[in-house]
Amino acid sequence: MKPPPQGARHSGRVEVTHASANTYTIAVRGHEMKADQPRDANGDDLGPTPVELFIASLAACVAHYTGGFLRRYHLPRENLRVTAGFDMAEDGPPRVIAVRLRILLPVELSSAQREVLHAVVSRCTVHNSLRTPPEVSIHVG
Repeated sequence: MKPPPQGARHSGRVEVTHASANTYTIAVRGHEMKADQPRDANGDDLGPTPVELFIASLAACVAHYTGGFLRRYHLPRENLRVTAGFDMAEDGPPRVIAVRLRILLPVELSSAQREVLHAVVSRCTVHNSLRTPPEVSIHVG
């Protein structure tokens, strides 16, 4: 593997291994999850698709930053939810063209707190990575 880019704080590692048919096992720091395709796309539906995992990572990041905001203001985090809807392109290369996130808070916030929260979650790590895309290199072999 290539060394991390200059200025990188630390490197992470994920390993994806073929499990069966269109199912892959994803290993991250001792945790395992499955990625698959729905049955109507020749999968066994044993897990979310890679695109769904991508959207889930953005929603989870927003939830994490929201939870941090609530903790900082000594507000409850129980029942905090983030929902995400997304649209795929109909033309050109397959890609996500729109993501709609909705934060469902367990408490009512003032308009000033809502503005601060919006600023905080708009700078979550995954969102920042979409705004300034990382260098991606793929090596075969």
